[in-house]
Amino acid sequence: MESIDKIKVAVAVLLVGLGVAGFYALPVDQGALRSLSVVLGLLLAAGMMWVSQPGRDFVDYARDSIKEAQKVVWPSRKETWQVTGVVFLFVGVLALFMWAIDSGLAWVFYDLILGRGK
Repeated sequence: MESIDKIKVAVAVLLVGLGVAGFYALPVDQGALRSLSVVLGLLLAAGMMWVSQPGRDFVDYARDSIKEAQKVVWPSRKETWQVTGVVFLFVGVLALFMWAIDSGLAWVFYDLILGRGK
């Protein structure tokens, strides 16, 4: 990253900080103006990042991400219900298995080894 881009990023961070500082510096009864200072700080920072190389790289990345998300093939309603049913069935079988193992180990340790069941 070039030094000019580092300066732009630093100015963007400073603008966000100034917007937040403006929020706390303004009187409490000026709620709209306080919120406007934060929004203005964020918009100015976004504008500063827009003209920097890291900002342009981020925009390119975001566009590529949207293109990739549009390529996703979502399952149909029927497929979704089928997979959900399989998941619930698996969870039920696993719960029964874990209960059986827990009960069996409790019987072995408490009744057979320690003799507390008698």
